Amino acid sequence: MKLAVTQSAISWEAAHAAVEAVVQEAEKLGLRISVGVADAAGNLVAFLRMPGAFPQSIAIAIDKAYTAGGFGFPTGDWMKAVGDNEGMKLGFTARPRLIVFGGGLPIRSGGVLLGGIGVSGATEEQDGICARAGLRAIGADDIEA
Repeated sequence: MKLAVTQSAISWEAAHAAVEAVVQEAEKLGLRISVGVADAAGNLVAFLRMPGAFPQSIAIAIDKAYTAGGFGFPTGDWMKAVGDNEGMKLGFTARPRLIVFGGGLPIRSGGVLLGGIGVSGATEEQDGICARAGLRAIGADDIEA
């Protein structure tokens, strides 16, 4: 019996670099957003709210990072994942902190899940563009937003 397993997690340095890159992308696009980075267990590692971002975007960004990092796929893919299963749709969407719309992406390196990044404050598409800028900045595996 194996007593322990080794898990990889995003470093604080990479998390902060990703947050900075997201904010720079948002500024280029004229957006005001909040961005969070969580490890794969959903623990917040880095966060920033740009002045002018709506207050509700704080919790939404953090929850997008929590959802993407915990499940390992983009938040915008949830409805595809549950398909026509009404029980899953109702059950999962009733879970606290679970976000089922775009703007949250898993952070992987060499296919290994390290955490998630979540952006909130703009459209789903714009949030995804900003999140991908964070992935690119730290050299994480590329993923469609």
